[in-house]
Amino acid sequence: MVMVDTSAWVEYFRMGEPAVVQKVDHYLDVDLVGIGDLVYCEVMQGIYATQRRQDVSALLLALPRFEMVGFAIAERSAANYRLLRSRGVTIRKTIDVLIGTFCAENGLEIIHHDRDFDLMAPHIGLRVV
Repeated sequence: MVMVDTSAWVEYFRMGEPAVVQKVDHYLDVDLVGIGDLVYCEVMQGIYATQRRQDVSALLLALPRFEMVGFAIAERSAANYRLLRSRGVTIRKTIDVLIGTFCAENGLEIIHHDRDFDLMAPHIGLRVV
C-alpha cells in the first residue's frame, strides 16, 4: 500500500510535475493507494469550488482510509522530531512528521513532492516511492 502526500495530490490534480503525476497514476491504476485523514483534510481545505471539491472528495473517499493520528503516533512523531533535530534535520511542518511517522510505523510507502520526506526518510525508516 502506498500513501500519497498532499504535495503529490496537488501535483496530480493540477497536472503538475510529470514524474509525480505518473507515480500517482500508476499506483491508482493498480489499486495500491490509501488516503489518510490528515492528507484528506489538507487536500480538501485547499479546494474552494463546490463541484471540484465534491469530485475530489469522491475520488479520495473511494480509496482505503486510514486514521493516521492517535496518541501512539503522536508520541512516536514527537520522538522522531527530536531525533531529527538532534541530527541537524529540521522538518518545516509537524503534520509532515505525523504523516511520515504513520507511514514508517505501518510499513507504507509514500509518494510526495516535498523535500521534508526525503530528509526524514533515512532517519525514521520511511520508504519513499
